[in-house]
Amino acid sequence: MLLILVTLLGCVLAADACLQCDRRVRLLHEDLALSAPTVADQIEITKICDHAYVTYRDTSRDRKGVIDHTTLYRASTEYHSEFDKFLKTHHSGPVTFEAIQIMEKGRRILEKHLDAFIRDGLCPNMCGLLNRRVMDCFSCRYKIYVCASPSGQQDCGEHRVQAEEGGQAVLDCFLPWHRLLLGKPEYHYSWAPGEPGTEKLNETDFKGLVVTDESSVVLNQLHVEEQGTYRCSLQGQNGTVFYRVTFLLTVVTLPDEPQQPPATLPTLPHGDEYSSVQPTEDMLVALIATVTALSLAASVCLIVILRTLMKQRWSRKGGGRRGKTTQSTA
Repeated sequence: MLLILVTLLGCVLAADACLQCDRRVRLLHEDLALSAPTVADQIEITKICDHAYVTYRDTSRDRKGVIDHTTLYRASTEYHSEFDKFLKTHHSGPVTFEAIQIMEKGRRILEKHLDAFIRDGLCPNMCGLLNRRVMDCFSCRYKIYVCASPSGQQDCGEHRVQAEEGGQAVLDCFLPWHRLLLGKPEYHYSWAPGEPGTEKLNETDFKGLVVTDESSVVLNQLHVEEQGTYRCSLQGQNGTVFYRVTFLLTVVTLPDEPQQPPATLPTLPHGDEYSSVQPTEDMLVALIATVTALSLAASVCLIVILRTLMKQRWSRKGGGRRGKTTQSTA
């Protein structure tokens, strides 16, 4: 039993590769060795464990030898799932061959996740300087890893921004890899007035604008005098510049609105159908009086005509009645 404990202790101390930096994986291997039916099997599994750690360490060394917490969690979780499947399918009998298979699968899992991490996640900064916290796959301790940009410079180019006078402009220099920076870096905004891009600027030409934890600033109610070269730099507490970008802001003057001529009423055209004489109040009164007189005359004439017609009708009726009376007497 003393030999077994010493061997298992050596197995745990050798767990200095990336996958075994996770405590869950170490416990899995310890439980597998202790669950072997005989002492010989326990010793054999311990040897397999030692050899697996060597292969894991070599796999890590070929891939920068570092890993971040997220990648380690993904690799160990997948390996833990495969290990659970192995325990469910194995019930009795020799386990040495199965142990070799499952630990080799762990190496392939580690290799897959490390390849993805080194390719896409270790140094995502295409420009600027990134110093981040990663885990050393040999000591299982965190350390600082420095990622320099391919160009080796912190300057990340220029962006042209155009806004109208009286409007606003948003300057944002955030990139996703900024979240990985150690410490509490701050965004330093400065600007140099004048038409952007017309002359070469020096450091003394820039005036401090604002220092903030936020990556963006909003310029409201812009005037033409506020156009110029704006610069954003991400700096650490000790003054280290990790990232810098330049904004060339142009403020466009709005064109003056043309003055509208006063509205005038259209003049009436001259001709046979229209009169150039403008109606007056006296003319309207005379017209109304004439129309009224004509209406009264027409009414009187109509009454006279109606009375005449009624007399003639009554006369005819009276003559008819007298003729009938004479015939009856005869």
